[in-house]
Amino acid sequence: MKVERKHGEPTATFKGASLAALLIGVSAYLLGLYNAAMELNEKGYYFAILIFGLYSSVSLQKAVRDKDEGIPVTNVYYGISWFALIISILLMAIGLYNAGSIVLSEKGFYGMAFVLSIFATITVQKNVRDTQKAREID
Repeated sequence: MKVERKHGEPTATFKGASLAALLIGVSAYLLGLYNAAMELNEKGYYFAILIFGLYSSVSLQKAVRDKDEGIPVTNVYYGISWFALIISILLMAIGLYNAGSIVLSEKGFYGMAFVLSIFATITVQKNVRDTQKAREID
């Protein structure tokens, strides 16, 4: 049975792949953090950076998309969205660079899981928005 897609709506495969990438990235990051041999305060730092990065990436994607579609976005909010995402990435990089208790392979793992999660969050947010817009048109 073929499901009719609305014009502009992402395919079910793309939606599924995006959601799978998000779940894999976040799950791998959290599982690695859970099993890591680091102090609880270090784990809290890396957890907070992940949550901050995920939220700021969704916020930036929304602000950029709103601006592109002519929906009013204040320059302050737009700037803060960019600033928050950049800061979350910098905090992750600085934290990993200065982490003496983590071997290089673990640093790479956390960095890649973080980047995958950020990218997948943006993609999932885009899919949600595209689906909603396509369904409102018809």
